Amino acid sequence: MGGGARELAGYLAALAGWVAALAAAVLPQWRQSSYAGDAIITAVGLHEGLWMSCAAQSTGQVQCRLHDSLLSLEVHIQTCRALMVISLLLGFFGIIVSVVGMKCTKVGEEDPVTKGRIAVAGGVLFILSGLCTLAAVSLYATQVTYEFFRESTIPINARYEFGSALFVGWGAASLSLLGGSLLCCSCPAKERRGQQYHRQPQPSTAREYV
Repeated sequence: MGGGARELAGYLAALAGWVAALAAAVLPQWRQSSYAGDAIITAVGLHEGLWMSCAAQSTGQVQCRLHDSLLSLEVHIQTCRALMVISLLLGFFGIIVSVVGMKCTKVGEEDPVTKGRIAVAGGVLFILSGLCTLAAVSLYATQVTYEFFRESTIPINARYEFGSALFVGWGAASLSLLGGSLLCCSCPAKERRGQQYHRQPQPSTAREYV
């Protein structure tokens, strides 16, 4: 795979990861009601996210409510919120920087070495974005697992388990890390410097013989 194709593949993967991270941050299905155990399944399914909690009736009606207070939220929810916001901001700047540094665009500097450095900077931003998403999703999943298996009087069918947004977040983190890595590996700057260095003395030697 050539450098330009590698850059384009990395950019598309990272862009898809950013969109998936945005969807994961907005979705309310970070945790959902567990139907494990021997009890009868209830007619109401509960699921919660970083910004709201929802109740789905068996008739198909869904009612959602935003979290009332920021300060009254649990620490892990506030931390996951902050990590997801930072992830989205880093990914947004990574999108802009990568467009400037990619070979297939005419934006910014015409020097291939400079554009390569800019592309690498965009890749680093995507990697940091993916790490923030991975940290947020894994932290939330750890808390859900702890609350599910800890000793409690709450029946097992009234506890929570992983929601679909967690799997979307893990997929988003993987795409962002993959795309950022491809962008970071797409610039052979040292080889280009060597080629430019060896090409420069040739015209001067030709002039001396003339």
